[in-house]
Amino acid sequence: MANGLFYEIGLFKNVSESCLQTVLENSRILEVEAGHVFFSAGQTGKELFLLEKGSVQTFRVFRHRRIVISTLRPPAVFGETGCFLRGAHYFSAESVQDSQVRLISYETIETLIQCSPDFAHGVIGFVSKSFDRFLRELEIHALKGTLPRLATLLLKKGEEDVVSGLTHKDLAQELGIHRESVTAALGELQKADIIEIGRKKIRILHRERLERAAQE
Repeated sequence: MANGLFYEIGLFKNVSESCLQTVLENSRILEVEAGHVFFSAGQTGKELFLLEKGSVQTFRVFRHRRIVISTLRPPAVFGETGCFLRGAHYFSAESVQDSQVRLISYETIETLIQCSPDFAHGVIGFVSKSFDRFLRELEIHALKGTLPRLATLLLKKGEEDVVSGLTHKDLAQELGIHRESVTAALGELQKADIIEIGRKKIRILHRERLERAAQE
């Protein structure tokens, strides 16, 4: 991996060539076939991964579903939360085609931080953006799971197509989820003109469409 390719990754754009040379000299190349698992969620991070060739998918298994966080193409970095935070990885990473990856140890990262203060500052923002992306994907998939469950509950609680006396908090407790998730899901149903939301009252406008939503 030439130094020029490093500079295509925002994390390294302000690092000097001499500092990057240290990384090149103290890292190793791993060539893998499609389906290789680099690490799994929950494993302790020890290295930073730089994708040079191929493609890698990061994902999390949630309620037996594979939630894809991102599909990476070179040049790209992954494994940053486990490596930089010296804790468990929040998600798993697997090659989706034959790939070449550069592995950089935490010790080499420490040397790079001492060599380049700009890199140290960049790490904070990089990890923050990565974690935000991870949370957004989980929220999106959680919402998809919430809609059919909420639709089923509304059909069950409705009397003459009206659900009365239940707050968003009450509905959330019934489903065992956060109130914010219920509010977001109700908003989606209202935007679709399937329900109408009032004060402690939800009117079902299109029962057949709500039944279809419950089956999705």
